[in-house]
Amino acid sequence: TVCAAGHGAFLRGVELFDHALFGISLAETSTMDPQQRLLLEVGYGALHGGGLLRCELLESSTAVYVGVMSTEFREVLPHRNAYAMTGTGHCFAGGRLSYVLGLHGACEAIDVACSSALVACHSAQRALQLGEACDALVAGVNMMFVPATLVSYAAAGLTSPSGKSLVFDARASGFVRGEGCGAGVLQAAPVAASVVGSAVRQDGRSASLTAPNGRAQEQLLHAVLSDAATAPAQLQQVEAAANGSALGDPIEVGAITAALLAPRDVLGVLVIGSVKGNLGHTESASGLMGLAKLASAMRRGHGAPNAQLTVLAAHVVTAVGVGRRACTFATQLSTAAASVQSGTVSSFGLGGTIASAVV
Repeated sequence: TVCAAGHGAFLRGVELFDHALFGISLAETSTMDPQQRLLLEVGYGALHGGGLLRCELLESSTAVYVGVMSTEFREVLPHRNAYAMTGTGHCFAGGRLSYVLGLHGACEAIDVACSSALVACHSAQRALQLGEACDALVAGVNMMFVPATLVSYAAAGLTSPSGKSLVFDARASGFVRGEGCGAGVLQAAPVAASVVGSAVRQDGRSASLTAPNGRAQEQLLHAVLSDAATAPAQLQQVEAAANGSALGDPIEVGAITAALLAPRDVLGVLVIGSVKGNLGHTESASGLMGLAKLASAMRRGHGAPNAQLTVLAAHVVTAVGVGRRACTFATQLSTAAASVQSGTVSSFGLGGTIASAVV
């Protein structure tokens, strides 16, 4: 347990923050959760990258949806002052973005554990479809400040003693917790990639509260394909929620096989990967990390290899029936052969909330 709790993928420079840019005093900055600082910086950067000027955003119906689950900073807050309450609450994580930029669209902080960011993306997608927002900023953040959560995960046998998330690999023994922050802008006219469908479901009854349900995951994939009006054969890549778990990974691969591979009546390669081999498991931000990886593959035109993967795990081979199915798990030494023009990304929350999007 001690060994499995001794690793993490941490961000650097999180103590640095340009408070003046956002009109925040030093006194308030000192009690702000660094997750809020990251959201301001990364969210502002995403809006700017999406061609939205600060002067144009003022009083617009631009919405903000943030996936966030950690509240650890309040346990290590160096001192408390009048700003302590707004510095740590989930609702203020997204609220700061709307306040600083003067946005009048919906603003929601979503906590469904590791699927938070992708559920936030689903909410943003629906807001645009219903005309409730002109644009939507979607963000996800995760940071670690105390060892208690990591130790509890290790005690439950969830974390990797090797310090690596060996996704789909025969050496897989759990995941590595990771920090990260990502943001993207959903607009009526897409700039880099288009989210054409999304769906959110729940695992319901399974082996335990935190155990995945293969049938529910299969139904989720059917639902997101229906929402996107997309056939399984039109997908070239799946960015899975898999994180190196001996329990969850084969269940998810089995659901992918049933929903996306079995119905394919044409030859073609479906690349299956997971960004967690690169970054560790960034939990509430992980859905956006997966979206970013998928969008990057589409820009390059081909799938990326799975970091750390050298020998495919036997239980994954059994689940997908490699050799009989048109799929590939590219190793770290190769490039997936498929031309990637569309794909799907999925997330699994420890409480059972599952989400998926087609890009």
